[in-house]
Amino acid sequence: MEKLYTGKTKDVYKLENGNVMLKFKDDCTGKDGVFDPGENTVGLTIEGIGKANLKSSVYYFELLKKAGIKTHYVSADVENATMEVLPATVFGHGLEVICRLVATGSFIRRYGEYIENGTPLKGGYVECTFKNDEKGDPLVTAEGLDALGVMTMDMFNSMKEQTLKITKVVADDLKSIGLDLWDIKFEFGYNNGEVILIDEIASGNMRVYKDGKIVDPVDLTKYINER
Repeated sequence: MEKLYTGKTKDVYKLENGNVMLKFKDDCTGKDGVFDPGENTVGLTIEGIGKANLKSSVYYFELLKKAGIKTHYVSADVENATMEVLPATVFGHGLEVICRLVATGSFIRRYGEYIENGTPLKGGYVECTFKNDEKGDPLVTAEGLDALGVMTMDMFNSMKEQTLKITKVVADDLKSIGLDLWDIKFEFGYNNGEVILIDEIASGNMRVYKDGKIVDPVDLTKYINER
């Protein structure tokens, strides 16, 4: 197979049928040996985390499929830590889409004079950042994405609508096992002109609380996979 891309936590290969294969790795983002999904560099290796993250992603992709929401997911081989997906073009040089259900983190650092940490955000708040480590993943508005030629307003509206639907599916599922989703991060691309969810849905991309305390991403993966 032709390797298309080497990522921090996944490698990407081109398949003969035109689809793409993601190979999940045990490398994790972090700092000083501590796992931190918010970091931009690989900081440690956790044996088996690649398979565990893939298993979580497959669970949620299948859940979205049942809900009638299209994604890039085709199939997976958890034992070999691989997932076959549809080919998709990313927006710009990479775009992250965050859905916030509760005000916390960087949202409070930016807007803390107007809102208290832990305040629910009615209906969910969707924002986008460019993937750019050097510039600290800068925020960008829908109008900015349109002006820069990254995506049209119609594409943005589709992406936002899907983000809110997907977030509700994940939040409702977590609620069923006593967990509260505060925010979650996605990536989207387009396939044949259609905006679809890509990459993964794993614990490292969401902030979740249990009984008022934040859940460590490794523990969250166990909650999702061992229900």
